[in-house]
Amino acid sequence: MKKIFALSFLAAALLNNAFAVEGPTPKGIPRLDHVFVIMMENHGYSQILNNPNAPFINALAKSTNVATNYFGVAHPSSTNYLEVVGGSNFGVLTDNSPDWHNASCTPNLASGLVSTDNPPSPNICPIAGVGTDAPTVAVDTTNEVQGTPGENNIDGIQSIPAATNIDGKTIADQLAASERRWKSYQENLPLSGPDFVNYSDGVYASNTDFTKIIPALNPPLSQSDVVALYAAKHDPFVYFRSVQEATDPAMSMENVVGFDGPRGLYADLANGNVPAFSFIAPNQCNDQHGRGNGGAFCNWDPNDNGTQAGLNPALVKRGDVAVENIISAIKNSPVWKEGRDAIIVLWDENDYSTAPNTNQVMLIVDTNYGVHGMQSGKRYNHFSLLKSIESGFGLPCLNHACDANVGVMSDLFAGQNNDSE
Repeated sequence: MKKIFALSFLAAALLNNAFAVEGPTPKGIPRLDHVFVIMMENHGYSQILNNPNAPFINALAKSTNVATNYFGVAHPSSTNYLEVVGGSNFGVLTDNSPDWHNASCTPNLASGLVSTDNPPSPNICPIAGVGTDAPTVAVDTTNEVQGTPGENNIDGIQSIPAATNIDGKTIADQLAASERRWKSYQENLPLSGPDFVNYSDGVYASNTDFTKIIPALNPPLSQSDVVALYAAKHDPFVYFRSVQEATDPAMSMENVVGFDGPRGLYADLANGNVPAFSFIAPNQCNDQHGRGNGGAFCNWDPNDNGTQAGLNPALVKRGDVAVENIISAIKNSPVWKEGRDAIIVLWDENDYSTAPNTNQVMLIVDTNYGVHGMQSGKRYNHFSLLKSIESGFGLPCLNHACDANVGVMSDLFAGQNNDSE
């Protein structure tokens, strides 16, 4: 009898802990029918604001709603993508690829391990379960950079302690549980899908067997020749066990598609068959990230010093055109004329420049309803974005989106004048 009681008590404790990772449904955002998140790369707020090579983006910011005090949470890219869709870094402070379908590894949440660039870590065990994530230090002097002055996470002042009740899931899991659809649209994803693909140019990929290309070229081709346009590190959902294993069909990798093809972004927009939540990642030439082997128009910025003078103007222009093309397609879609919809354009992090530059980035909110022309100086971050989208969808806050100092962006989404839960 005592053993039964003990097991019942343990089960209840685990159940309570599982529920503790989701909080109340945030208030302050009107009901949303469709949300489109367009994720751009590696440029700070002042590098995009008034940049002459980004005329569309700047015109959009002036005519819609823009956050003037918005911050990425940490570095590198993958960390920020996870924070946008899941409210946590899940113990991942590196851009390492997924450890695909590894059922024997222990997720970081359970082990308490933190995946880092320094010291180097193995590929990421599929994220699942409940446990502890990694703290966000105010100034990083060990992982992305070594020594002083370091690289500022957030503003170089705020730090975020690790939380012990992090749930290894994202807003996609929440939407699936509420019987709503989601998709991750990834430019230059191979038509075969994302499984086992760490990077790709849309045809050739990290898992291509170049020995089967006959006759062989001289010198022979290899993975190093592939321009990594699609990158798993910009596709956060594929890091989760629920997506890799698809035990729930609504959570499968079938929800991760390219821009082209019969189920891609542009086809879905043209026929109005879009999900409630669309996560849109242009390729690494079009999201302003850049590649070292992508040609002059895609080269990395020559100097990561936080200024516009250090940028590759052609790369900035490519991103501007990409955003214009995507937003034009959204607004020409029949779905934009129905219900309440929102488009969010944001950058994941700054340009990796060292302190005193902060991790302030631009975030733009465009809606088919409500007020436009709003400039909000309220302090927000990636957790605020997740919390705001959850509010619009009537979902509970998830992980660090529940933190007391994380506000809902009601001013930018033209909701109630209330940034509390």
